[in-house]
Amino acid sequence: MKSKVFLFGYSGHARVVCDILLSQGYDLAGYFTESPVENNTYELLYCGFEEELSSLAIIEKHSYFVAVGSNSIRKKISVTLFNQKGMYPCNAIAISAILSPKIRIGYGVMAGPASVINSGSTIGNGVICNTACIIEHECNIGDYVHVAPGAILCGNVTVGENSFIGAGSVIKEGIIIGKNVTIGAGTVVLQNIEDGKTVVGNPQRIIR
Repeated sequence: MKSKVFLFGYSGHARVVCDILLSQGYDLAGYFTESPVENNTYELLYCGFEEELSSLAIIEKHSYFVAVGSNSIRKKISVTLFNQKGMYPCNAIAISAILSPKIRIGYGVMAGPASVINSGSTIGNGVICNTACIIEHECNIGDYVHVAPGAILCGNVTVGENSFIGAGSVIKEGIIIGKNVTIGAGTVVLQNIEDGKTVVGNPQRIIR
């Protein structure tokens, strides 16, 4: 019998997560959002709004996954669910993802199609390692980080919690990226970045 999993969030990012979970052998049992979605691609049952405690009883004997691209919203939902139910989400690991057996990985992590996480790396809770991103050896990725499609983190890179690494960006080896940092698509990062900064360009420049 397949294990049932409920989704929190059901927008574009969640559709990628659905394919991954199905490939892992899960039964997609339903979804939680503020209101029912019009484009119900996977014909899932609408289970209610995640902030309604009465709606959450249905997940207690099953798995769940927070399929939300926004770091702050993903963190809020994940922390709320753990505080209320004491439940950890499952991980969504694509069949084509390449994960070294010598990594440490948290809960609620997505590793998208063709993503790579190499030896000695640590991946925090609620991290999105999106399609075809590369996280090289001995990187340290904090909780609720989003590494967007095609981003490359060379060896020994540290990324603080809640940061966003844009699509196709390249992070030089040994770089330290602070918390709540936003790195624009295609950015080349050659120097450390302090907490809360937004950087773009090649080479990087701070815009906020």
